[in-house]
Amino acid sequence: MTSLWQPPKDYRNRPVVVLGAGVLGRRIACIWASAGYNVRVRDPSAEQREACAAYVHENVALYGDNIANKVNSTYGGIETFEDLKEAVINAWLVIEAVPERIQIKIDTFESLESLAPADCILASNSSSYKSSEMLTKVSDATKARVLNMHYYMPPQIMVVELMTSGFTEKPIFQFMVDRSKEAGTNPYVARKESTGFIFNRLWAAVKREVLTILSEEVSVPEEIDSIWYEMFIKGKFQPCKGMDSVGLDTVAFIENHYIAERGLSSEKTVDYLQKNYLDQGKLGNKSAKGGLYPPAQTNGNSTAAAESKIYVLDIGLSARNPSATAGEILRVSPSGQLEKVVLAGQAYPDGITVDPVSKRMFWTTMGVPGKPDGAVYSANLDGTDIQTVISPGAVNTPKQIALDQEAKKIYVSDREGLRVVRCSLDGSDFEVLIQNGDSTKAEDRQDLMKWCVGMAVVPSLGKFFWTQKGISKGNKGVIYSANITTPANKSASDRDDIQRVRDNLPEPIDLEFDEKTSTLYWTDRGELPWGNSLNSVKLDAAGLAVPSSSRGYEILSRNLNEAIGLTLDTKNNTIYITDLGGNIYKSDLDGKNRVKIYSNEERAFTGITVA
Repeated sequence: MTSLWQPPKDYRNRPVVVLGAGVLGRRIACIWASAGYNVRVRDPSAEQREACAAYVHENVALYGDNIANKVNSTYGGIETFEDLKEAVINAWLVIEAVPERIQIKIDTFESLESLAPADCILASNSSSYKSSEMLTKVSDATKARVLNMHYYMPPQIMVVELMTSGFTEKPIFQFMVDRSKEAGTNPYVARKESTGFIFNRLWAAVKREVLTILSEEVSVPEEIDSIWYEMFIKGKFQPCKGMDSVGLDTVAFIENHYIAERGLSSEKTVDYLQKNYLDQGKLGNKSAKGGLYPPAQTNGNSTAAAESKIYVLDIGLSARNPSATAGEILRVSPSGQLEKVVLAGQAYPDGITVDPVSKRMFWTTMGVPGKPDGAVYSANLDGTDIQTVISPGAVNTPKQIALDQEAKKIYVSDREGLRVVRCSLDGSDFEVLIQNGDSTKAEDRQDLMKWCVGMAVVPSLGKFFWTQKGISKGNKGVIYSANITTPANKSASDRDDIQRVRDNLPEPIDLEFDEKTSTLYWTDRGELPWGNSLNSVKLDAAGLAVPSSSRGYEILSRNLNEAIGLTLDTKNNTIYITDLGGNIYKSDLDGKNRVKIYSNEERAFTGITVA
């Protein structure tokens, strides 16, 4: 039978509409905006709409880099809407990315039939449901222009799968394949309607076989993941860790769907999970009992995480009775439980680190503002045996402190001292490594462009890094690096090995470095929209930045409240962040899954570390 379908009229001048401004919805929007299409995003949440627009504005050029032969020379605009009717006016394509609840999707397509133009292509991003399951309230004419259009996680994975609803007009697929390629994605068409599309069915088969191998005691999770990693290193996907990450209860729920549909046996999959894991509360990463991996190896919720402690500094500025010595060192559990005030009476503490060998913490106190009376101290983790490492006045306003464990040295950024200094753990061998001016002169001391704040030392690169935040909220902040060894015949004020890692930053503060991924992280206290954020950039073997976006670095998390401290717990894929608003946050190393684990408006947090 000859198809009567025709492409939407004048589609290049009509908008693409995305329903849902969540993580994937905003990425879908960015894909189409990068191809030159004006995009509208509808979401009932004002916060989600704002975050979506910011994401598109920030990342559209990065997505555009995926397009080899760009049809439109300019990027499309982004508009957000609360009202569905307003959003879909004159649209040529609507992609729903609403929550994965079938009734919501059924109701959405019923509304689209009456609100969207009659020639508009209607697509579902769902991977859990066939689009035919969503069309119980629409006419046959509408069913003919509905399909599944499932994206994965752009821009890391620029794949989209297209699948019929069972009624979709065939010419639509070639049309959407061509449009998808124009937008820099790699389209794959499922030849018939299938739960799970193409890739998810491949993964489903691997998942079922892994569970069968485990139930037959052919292998163990560690060996299975190891051989997968070796054989599929380019994909870097590890099945047992993948299922633990999703959650074994979710794995079982999805597997039950396949079992019911295909008449499979549940003995070696869902029944096996139920008996050996779910009944024992072993749900994967979200469970303290672990999952396929024991707790000590489960990211984010392990025994190791439970045994670790967070040490965080309260500068004292928001204390009920603020004073020059209202600062405290607190011990907090990874779940956010305040366990103990380890030390009180601190003069504006700012930076903290822990030596895992000696089990001692080292911290800086800035002293009274305007007076050169900063100091560095150390103590046992319980607050006993306090020792002076750098005497008051030997540094002006010490900020972040970093430990070189191999060399047994500490590095400190001295803000109004306009310098970076280094010494042994007992305070001996004091050296000035960077000197930006004469701190005894008010003209130099008050020049915020010379203030040194954040600090990270990376022996594997032979370098240390520091931030100079610049004028408050001034977008002139810089991250610098220099060699651990000062060049011969050079001094702290004239060394020629200093490099700019990133510049024109809102107001960079503290630094941390992940050796495993060669990633430099920093907090930024600057102005919205890009300040008050957590950021990162990859570094090459020479310690130079490897930009991954047009901005030159990644903004991982935004909307903090005067962002200050951060520390990495790489064994548990976790980063902890503090702000002066009295909040401690926890997220994955990529900034995802951020949660506020502690909040107290009578505290103002600065440095943080995990021991």
